Amino acid sequence: MMALYFGGQNSYNAWRRPFWDGIAMKVEIEAKVAIEDMDAVADALRQAGAEHVAYLRHRDVFFGNKKGKSIKAGCGLRLRQQQGQGADKVFLTFKGPRQRAEYKTRDESEVAVADADAMAEILIALGYEQILVVEKKRGLWRLGECEVCLDEVALLGRFVEVEGPSEQAIRQVLERLGLDDREHIDDGYAKMVRKRLKEMRAEKMEAVFQE
Repeated sequence: MMALYFGGQNSYNAWRRPFWDGIAMKVEIEAKVAIEDMDAVADALRQAGAEHVAYLRHRDVFFGNKKGKSIKAGCGLRLRQQQGQGADKVFLTFKGPRQRAEYKTRDESEVAVADADAMAEILIALGYEQILVVEKKRGLWRLGECEVCLDEVALLGRFVEVEGPSEQAIRQVLERLGLDDREHIDDGYAKMVRKRLKEMRAEKMEAVFQE
């Protein structure tokens, strides 16, 4: 597992998506597949000449409002605390409902914030409620025009997400990694975790690592 996440010495700050600085809106296009062996995918990335960017940990807190425009409607309002390799940051992200496309495609707006606790207090004061907490470990890679994420999600397991500028670019990366025959998962992690917790009749809507 260590070989997977720390497969390179590149600083995370040496490569960042432009919309991480300030506020931006974009269209997110991504494919997600479940995997069993992360090391095998990491080996395939190295053989394909991918750049290892960083190992990150995410704690995502999702908020919903009284009108229900949240996970149930296919939207997401997420406050993310990110740690790892000089990449400690906090982001507030809104994701719109999915558009009709082969891969998951939707509008996304994101802004960097200075204080996670203060931002949470602001959202609650505005009438939003904390509805879900999800923790994730992420190995971040770059292959061609695409970002490839090797994710371990608390309660769910292991996945590969490929995000890129077009469906064609994403499809090419999946083919190079030998993942093009895998079933695509349309749901986001938040919806998947929420469903699992309800099935478990969990007392808290939280999926966190027990470490």
